[in-house]
Amino acid sequence: MINGAVSLPLDLAQLSFTASGEALVRRTVLPSGVRILSESVPGSRSSTIGYWVAVGSRDELPETYGSTHFLEHLLFKGTPTRTALDIAVAFDSVGGEHNAMTAKEYTCYYAKVQDRDLDMAIDVLADMFTSSVIDSQEFETERGVILEELAMADDDPSDVASERFFEAVLGDHPLGRPIGGSPATIGAVSREAVWKHYRANYRAQDLVITVAGAVDHDQLVSRVVTALERADWDLSAEAAPVPRRTSAHELIERGSPLVVVKRPIEQANILLGVAGLAAADERRATLSVMNAIFGGGMSSRLFQEIREKRGLAYSVYSFAPSYSDAGLYGIYAGCSPAKAPQVAELMVTEFERLAEDGVTSDEMGRAIGQLSGASALALEDSDTRMSRLGRSELTLGEFVDLDESLRRLSLVTAGAVQQLAAELAARPMSVAAVGTLDDEALSGVRALQFTAST
Repeated sequence: MINGAVSLPLDLAQLSFTASGEALVRRTVLPSGVRILSESVPGSRSSTIGYWVAVGSRDELPETYGSTHFLEHLLFKGTPTRTALDIAVAFDSVGGEHNAMTAKEYTCYYAKVQDRDLDMAIDVLADMFTSSVIDSQEFETERGVILEELAMADDDPSDVASERFFEAVLGDHPLGRPIGGSPATIGAVSREAVWKHYRANYRAQDLVITVAGAVDHDQLVSRVVTALERADWDLSAEAAPVPRRTSAHELIERGSPLVVVKRPIEQANILLGVAGLAAADERRATLSVMNAIFGGGMSSRLFQEIREKRGLAYSVYSFAPSYSDAGLYGIYAGCSPAKAPQVAELMVTEFERLAEDGVTSDEMGRAIGQLSGASALALEDSDTRMSRLGRSELTLGEFVDLDESLRRLSLVTAGAVQQLAAELAARPMSVAAVGTLDDEALSGVRALQFTAST
């Protein structure tokens, strides 16, 4: 059994350990730089597999904004040996699930199948990853599909508010850009630019494969090698895995104090927040506890004050996404436009109260219990375990199992929560809102020094 986090050095060819729940975790780094990680879970009858690259929207050049997400779509459109229909049929015919996700710092192609179908999933995903033809006609067809996807997101006021919020808090930092690009950038990007992006970032030294559930590691490695060699990858050519991103926290210059997008809709979608913590920050456990107390559930302060006591909103919560060198802390509420100033003021008031007055022992107990239980229940799903392996390898460089996560939570103190809340509350705040709002509707909210609205 492991005791504490397990480091994942890039120059270590083999690693094996037993994590909480008697799950066997193994890791192989091939001479070519391909990294293969598995977590064998006793009693599991399904497997979830992911093919990862540490390339996301933050890595794009100005002339290729949106190309990472564009490429994600295109890898499902066919290879020299499989059509798009062949790929879909391979998974549908066994009741499997397959999809992909583009994030700000990585892209993952994944599938969940019965244990007996894992070999098929390895082969099909390997073929997609290594051998997409990115046909010119399919490229133009998919351009239309992505433009429709962006239009659908633009019709969702909560999506619009979220995108504007990231831009307001993170400013010109690459993490502030929309993952999918914009209609203008998608309309302008060329096949050649996307092809260049593909060839530059989908190499052996970029590839991380993670599998969780019913899996034999030695068989997995053998099958992966066979599938990649079938695509004419030279796995004997030595290459070091691509280095991980720096974990040094980057100072963020706020983009805008206030962004208001006018839409003739029934609710105002309000997001308020500040720059947060990076993924490797040692205070992440403290932030998790703070977030649970402040806006992480139905017993949280935000929910109780804004919804239960005052009836001002149906949905209200806080959230804390983190990345390799930055993060943000946000608060969301959806309410009638007439109540927007009052709700925003309450969001700020509760944030300041958390920073000034701290938290109670009862709140600490509930939060740690909530987080502990949610973490344990999430690991009942092989999808979560597969994703944990990928993020551990790509971002953190260490594996943290359930026991270690619970230990870190148990060490969080009320004083540490208040100290972190005070630090975050002192940072420059930004607000993004979408709805039937006047330009000055939110400009009077305390603690925000607004200079402009759009």
